[in-house]
Amino acid sequence: QMHKAEQLEDFLFGKEGALDEFGEEEAAPLSVEELLGSKTTAKSKVKTSSKPVAAWEDEADEEVVVEVASKSRSRKLRQSEKEKELTGPEYTERLRAVHKGLNPRTDWADLPAERKAKKRARREEDEESESEDDEDDDDADADGSTGDVDGLESAVRRAGDFVVKSQRLPSGELEASRLKDANLAEPCNAVVQSVNFHPNGQLMLTGSFDRTLRLFQVDGNRNPKVQGVFLEDMPIHQACFSGDGGHVVCSGRRKFFYQYDLQAGRVERISGIIGRDEKSIEKFVISPRGAPQSLVAFFGKEGHIPLVSLKSRQCIGTLKMNQEVRSAAFSDDGNQLITSGVGGLMYTWDIRTQRCLGRSVDDGSVTTTGLAASPDGRWVAAGSDSGVLNIYDRSTLITSTSKKPSAPGPLKTLMNLTTSLDALTFSPDSQILAMSSRLKKNALRMVHLPSNTVFSNWPTSNTPLHHVTCHAFSPNSGYFAIGNEKGKVLLYRLHHYSRI
Repeated sequence: QMHKAEQLEDFLFGKEGALDEFGEEEAAPLSVEELLGSKTTAKSKVKTSSKPVAAWEDEADEEVVVEVASKSRSRKLRQSEKEKELTGPEYTERLRAVHKGLNPRTDWADLPAERKAKKRARREEDEESESEDDEDDDDADADGSTGDVDGLESAVRRAGDFVVKSQRLPSGELEASRLKDANLAEPCNAVVQSVNFHPNGQLMLTGSFDRTLRLFQVDGNRNPKVQGVFLEDMPIHQACFSGDGGHVVCSGRRKFFYQYDLQAGRVERISGIIGRDEKSIEKFVISPRGAPQSLVAFFGKEGHIPLVSLKSRQCIGTLKMNQEVRSAAFSDDGNQLITSGVGGLMYTWDIRTQRCLGRSVDDGSVTTTGLAASPDGRWVAAGSDSGVLNIYDRSTLITSTSKKPSAPGPLKTLMNLTTSLDALTFSPDSQILAMSSRLKKNALRMVHLPSNTVFSNWPTSNTPLHHVTCHAFSPNSGYFAIGNEKGKVLLYRLHHYSRI
């Protein structure tokens, strides 16, 4: 033992006279294992361990039998009506399949072997596409064509991860998941009449018949309440942020309306519209952000549409339709206003001159109950009291210069709903149009643009929306909020959009 200790000391710190013996051949020193008396061989160093078992796998699950026929919630796991019971592994596999169907974005949970298999499959697919492209190029050269477009598509396809994800929303299915209710901190005590996002995307308002304007900070997790404003003498029929986001306008079945200054925290009651004897100004539309003037267009009686400046709080003019106004929408630049109502005629107005640019017939409509103009200025959506939705090219609505209204054909007519369409909302990127009716339960559909097709997977008849009264998109289309008659604002995350 003393000898081994001396050898270990010499091995670690060097022995005396080492410099004198430099260059002389020495015996090979003992290894550390030998010095410590370890008899472990090379084979014994390798630990023989079995394949690691996932933490969520339990041997006892194989003995479990789950009954799936008794409850309606578990019947969807059956592959045939004859199945009444499932073993533990089968039950787990069915649940996993349902989860993947509802939440496709689970690539991060794949095991390393699965990731390698997917990469290998993608690589083989790319190689096949490259070989097909080469054949196509050879054919094109033989025909004498340039093939610039094919070359561009091939270059984009071969770029792989270096290409940023396309912002074009695919049609067919919409990937959405429900978050905590946007007004979970304080639900409304009555029907939600309005929901609207602030231009910064972090603030959302709700207005209802309980006479309270509520502001929430929407983060998808806690959604805390920021402020509440109680309007003692007015149940709120409509509330909306101004285009610049500095104010909130609230209206009801009263001769007056309220304007709330967000920065000063001050509520101002504006007593009526000078020059107009309006007993109720419950409905309105606000000019969009970037418009030359910050205006509010109220729906007056007998087809009158008073225009009120938010800066001066005064009426700067009145537009006049031949029929009662039921719906209106500002153009994307705020220079035009499209109105409609009883009779199904759509009027296009020039806000600067306050003159009618043209009238158009809403195809098949007796009363137009909803209007919306896309933020990119391309489309106008018109909904009728029968549930029919017409989508028009906006440029065709003002082609007529005669006194007779024009009759432009709609680009698409959708009849997915059967009751009056009272809420139409375009997403900020103009790729989605939400339409709903409050007269029927779960009556909400999402339309893809420009294909003008309804998304098939969401929402469904089983989605717990209840009677939808209003809805709104966040500034970058990442959130979609839905107000209903129960006083709740349901919040959904649209996963196609990376930003909120």
